[in-house]
Amino acid sequence: MGGGFYTGIAQLVEHRSPKPRVVGSSPPSRANIEDNMFKKFVNYCKACYNELAHKTTWPTRAELTHSAMVVLSASLIIAIVVFIMDFVFQNVMQLVYPS
Repeated sequence: MGGGFYTGIAQLVEHRSPKPRVVGSSPPSRANIEDNMFKKFVNYCKACYNELAHKTTWPTRAELTHSAMVVLSASLIIAIVVFIMDFVFQNVMQLVYPS
């Protein structure tokens, strides 16, 4: 038990001992990462432009005007319905709770 035990501990200590640090950084590596990120960003912007300019179907002026009029009409109808309901409920509440 004598020699083998101490050899095992020595190997364990050597395995867990900190390794010498590498002195200095690698600037070219950082520059490559930043350059790669910039290229990815530029490619993303190009892809977005390509999608919007060539693959997206934009409505015509007439379609856009028609859609805007439909939204405006629906909004006015809903506003009128809410106004009428508010007026009716206000009068009903005055009948139930006279002031």
